[in-house]
Amino acid sequence: MNSSPKNKILYKKALEILILSKSVSKYLVHDFSALEKNGNENPFIYFTGDIIKDSDSLVPEILKAENQVFQNDRLKHACLLENLTNKLYRNCQRLEHSESNGKDFVRLLRKEVKKFKKLQRNWMMSL
Repeated sequence: MNSSPKNKILYKKALEILILSKSVSKYLVHDFSALEKNGNENPFIYFTGDIIKDSDSLVPEILKAENQVFQNDRLKHACLLENLTNKLYRNCQRLEHSESNGKDFVRLLRKEVKKFKKLQRNWMMSL
């Protein structure tokens, strides 16, 4: 498998999102790590891990899609990438509704994901 991407702009944006999501998650985990008054853990803490997991999967899916020989296989991986992007976007929206001081950082991440989605649409047309 070729490890250099054909669409460098999309690849770089995916790497930026990964770095940004790790930073946002690291910042937010401090707000969500304390137990609530009723003794339960904050449910938003799981979304912080989900944004890292999903953003970490963006680059490999781009490479898998670009390195497939058959168009159906390329489109399958492109659809998986689209699902990951949509899930990442939804998790950002959920985190924006949380009781946290980091809402502005999450909003920044969501805007970057939105830019990625635009790049992704153009990229999918070229597969």
